Amino acid sequence: MDKKTLSRDGTSIAYELGGHGPAVILISGAMSTGGTVAPLAAALSDRFTVLWYDRRGRGESGDTAPYAVAREVEDLGALIEAVGGEACLWGVSSGGALVLEAAASGLPVRKVAVYETPFADFSEQGAKERAEYTENLTAALAEGRRGDAVELFLRLTGMPDEMIQGARQSPMWAGMEAAAPSLAYDNAVMGDGLLPRERLASITVPVLAVAGGASPDWLQEATRAVAETVPQGSYRNLAGQTHMVDPNALAPVLADYFTR
Repeated sequence: MDKKTLSRDGTSIAYELGGHGPAVILISGAMSTGGTVAPLAAALSDRFTVLWYDRRGRGESGDTAPYAVAREVEDLGALIEAVGGEACLWGVSSGGALVLEAAASGLPVRKVAVYETPFADFSEQGAKERAEYTENLTAALAEGRRGDAVELFLRLTGMPDEMIQGARQSPMWAGMEAAAPSLAYDNAVMGDGLLPRERLASITVPVLAVAGGASPDWLQEATRAVAETVPQGSYRNLAGQTHMVDPNALAPVLADYFTR
């Protein structure tokens, strides 16, 4: 990340900027940095000025205690200022929940797009699983058990135990443990894990909710529910795509939507 801006509370937020045209800011999900969405930025940069960044508490960005979701909204406010005072926003997974909250908070946002924000209402036992995850994650982080915190998150995503144990032996595990405290941030962004109907109903800008046709049914249903709950919502399903969406499949959809 070669650029930095200061958020309202003095936290340094590291970001990259590329391309030319109307401004679009990309927001990553849990256990990821701005680098995760860099391929999508590259795919959009021929038509847009694209900003991607390390969310607070990860990568090259700073952190300031105590954490609050409102601080991450302020981070986005500072980044919008850095690209001229107005932008479109796109967020993936829990990053999508942050984008929706930013729009509901009244930031100068032109349009919003989200990809598979995992609201748990639509998953069998989803609310119960979310509550248990929150309790166990809070305890693991409070006791310094970062590896256990990462394991809890991977299990929540549906990763089988044998794959989790394989990940523990991989070279990337140390980096995952380093990022573990930020899991509490994404958990806070997701709230109780359920669709925040009143908050979504207050959003005054257009929202495109996109899901992958090869993703679990409940994730597709949760995505459709976002589109149906916001006043100016639309839904798009990308055939054959999963939660790890191909940037080259997603970019044309976003480009059409943001310029329409």
